[in-house]
Amino acid sequence: MTSAPTQQRICFTLQVKPERLDEYRRRHEDVWPQMQQALHDAGWTNYSLFLREDGLLVGYLETPDWDAARRQMALTEVNAQWQASVADLFVDLGKRHADDAMAPLPEVFHLS
Repeated sequence: MTSAPTQQRICFTLQVKPERLDEYRRRHEDVWPQMQQALHDAGWTNYSLFLREDGLLVGYLETPDWDAARRQMALTEVNAQWQASVADLFVDLGKRHADDAMAPLPEVFHLS
């Protein structure tokens, strides 16, 4: 019997411009079906975003291989289009896309 791959739990933060919170929320009410499919195909599961009123964005997902999941998304045209469409909603990305700025936080406790 083959066991399921071990899932990495990934949590990251980004900062949305406080004056753009409503637009950020609106954009995520209708994430493009092609983008959702690309995330799924790349192994992003249980993907959630949480947004605080000061613009702190907390993301959570599970994936067998975070680095591979990011690389696979970076190869898709839909991701490039999505990232370009939301880039101006974030604080201090410079020339990076938001997905390039996602740095996992170290996990210090997990109750299963």
